[in-house]
Amino acid sequence: MQQRRYKPKPKPKPRPNVQQGDTGELTGVIESIVFRNEDNGYSVCSVKPDGQRDTVTVVGTCGAMWVGECMRATGTWTRHPRHGFQFQAEEITCMAPTSARGIERYLASGMIRGIGKVMAKRLVKHFGDQTLHIIEKESQRIEEIEGIGSVLRKRIKESWNEQRATRDIMIFLQGHGIGTAQAARIYRQYGADAIALVRTNPYRLCADVWGIGFKTADSVAMSLGIPENSVIRARAGIVYVMRTLSEEGHCHCTEAELLLYAEQLLGISIEILTEALQAELQGKWLTKEDDRIYLTSLYENECTIAAKIRHLIDTPPNFKPIQSAKAVAWAEEQMHIQFAPQQRLALETALDSKMAIITGGPGVGKTTIIRALVDVYKRRRLRFFLAAPTGRAARRMTEATGHEAVTIHRLLKFLPQTGKFEFHGANPLPGDCLILDEVSMVDLPLMAAVMDALPTHMVVILVGDIDQLPSVGPGNVLRDLIQSGIIPCQALKTIFRQESGGYIVRNAHNINEGHRLELPEPSRRNLSDFYMLPCNEPDDVLNRLLDLVTKRIPQRFGLNPLTDIQVLSPMRRASLGTDNLNAILQETLNPQGDEIERYGRKYRKRDRVMQIRNNYDKEVFNGDVGSIVDVDTVEKTITVEMDGRRVGYDLTDLDELVHAYAGTIHKSQGSEYPAVVILMTTQHFKMLQRNLLYTAVTRGKQLVCIIGSHKAIGMAIANTEMRQRRTSLKDRLR
Repeated sequence: MQQRRYKPKPKPKPRPNVQQGDTGELTGVIESIVFRNEDNGYSVCSVKPDGQRDTVTVVGTCGAMWVGECMRATGTWTRHPRHGFQFQAEEITCMAPTSARGIERYLASGMIRGIGKVMAKRLVKHFGDQTLHIIEKESQRIEEIEGIGSVLRKRIKESWNEQRATRDIMIFLQGHGIGTAQAARIYRQYGADAIALVRTNPYRLCADVWGIGFKTADSVAMSLGIPENSVIRARAGIVYVMRTLSEEGHCHCTEAELLLYAEQLLGISIEILTEALQAELQGKWLTKEDDRIYLTSLYENECTIAAKIRHLIDTPPNFKPIQSAKAVAWAEEQMHIQFAPQQRLALETALDSKMAIITGGPGVGKTTIIRALVDVYKRRRLRFFLAAPTGRAARRMTEATGHEAVTIHRLLKFLPQTGKFEFHGANPLPGDCLILDEVSMVDLPLMAAVMDALPTHMVVILVGDIDQLPSVGPGNVLRDLIQSGIIPCQALKTIFRQESGGYIVRNAHNINEGHRLELPEPSRRNLSDFYMLPCNEPDDVLNRLLDLVTKRIPQRFGLNPLTDIQVLSPMRRASLGTDNLNAILQETLNPQGDEIERYGRKYRKRDRVMQIRNNYDKEVFNGDVGSIVDVDTVEKTITVEMDGRRVGYDLTDLDELVHAYAGTIHKSQGSEYPAVVILMTTQHFKMLQRNLLYTAVTRGKQLVCIIGSHKAIGMAIANTEMRQRRTSLKDRLR
């Protein structure tokens, strides 16, 4: 019988000569950071007190903290029920280390780009306790170290300066309630002037800095002593209400509603709010038309689209009219198909009209019509463009037609240095025709940019699915254009595509028509492209999800969980929201590898990630998905491959990236995946509606699996009450 090896219990860790409840000051060196929340600065760290050999745990909030720094903290000694004796700090101050050992650990922690553990050791060996002084005051001397040339020296110096400036700003901002992640964005926006600008008008934060809302700016303003009933606060609150409404899709609201919302938000009298509103209407942010208040930018967008469409319709093309009947017959011969009556009518409408709309669900032939139009345009030697809102949609267009399609931003040539497009009203696109796909995704500002850039002689064909969710941004462009009645529109309804049993396409139309899902007979399930796994309890749903993604789908269909399977959920929060799902899926599918931790997330090589805001400098946009192909743990950078090209990110950019193993259904618009796994339970009841489920199901190309309850599915199909977006575009067009 094998003897069990005796394992002695670890000796309890010695602690300073203090008792629970004692208060005082603790000074020492930070040995390690056990946990840190970058949003609020809450930290748990191991500190070696001055004059002692053993470390103690310190818990508290600090604006900036690095391993190797000297810490001074005031607080109380406590005993945690799980973690034992620790120092609960009320105030923490961190300072650059002074000893050679502390400096080496400080630099090796990754706080300076270009310096890792090896380089930190070399620097400290050469310069000793003067290393930080040399970097800051005599940086040219660090070229004395082997491996450091002028390029690396400049990078180290720039990173040092940035880190020092960011630290000062973070400490100031955290003193006024702003977390570390938000402070980094503020520094990126304002640079060294951040503190002065925030002191002058903290409300500009919610206008200038992505990710900072009115409540955060208002909290800063209150801590800086700005009165609650001041006009400056009232003006900022009114603009915030209008921006919030635009984020919900609206373009305007009435004056009475705006004042009511602002009063509820701010607790300021209607008299002061009315004064503030008049001041804003005289400024640049808001515009009033009749009783409707707009953000000025959205008002101008609506006017631009309406005026340009009227001019387009009234101006003939600059090429000889196409005889549509002959062109359709020729296209049939070229493509070796016979168009159905609806397809023929849609194609003839597109060829006969200066501007036309083609709409319909999956499998009804929209792509076939685009291919036919491309063939006809090529035959006539016309100069035409194919475009879509996202890179994925553009790539699908290219694959379907054999002609290059591009994103709208690339079509119009966005100029990051100016924040504008190269093609606009004074410099229109050169060409004869434009086919724009996935128009349901196009919001009001982007459609205004497209219309502004078109010459009035250009033929415009808009293609999209009106039954999908509306755009993430403001407006309801495709629906407004159709309902205006001034643009010829052909809706396709007959289903032609019946791939792999056809249950995806069939059920998409069943959902759209309010019918129950059709599921394959048990004897035919191995041949199906559509599955429903009844389940409603969150733990059971998660277990089934992991089983599907890691075993059943890869084994049965040969699909790669990291690249081919997309999990979709109606919401971000809760146990079945995308935030929690991504954490679980990352640890299951990609648990190891080179990584950088930032903003509470670990970014690992091979991770699937999504861009969550437009970054015009990088030419990546909200909703773009890619994979991390490289992680540089020394430089603290990652490289993401998106749409076939590589995009670099450093620590200051990582708040723009979230994991994308799971995504919201809203964010999946315009995308197609080999397989989608949709979670839909009664936990999601607030989000359950027909167009949400329809959009989710139509994202699957080869396979759709729903994990959820029949009750939740029934609730979604029955709920057709789409929240109406307040727009005036269709009225302007009429």
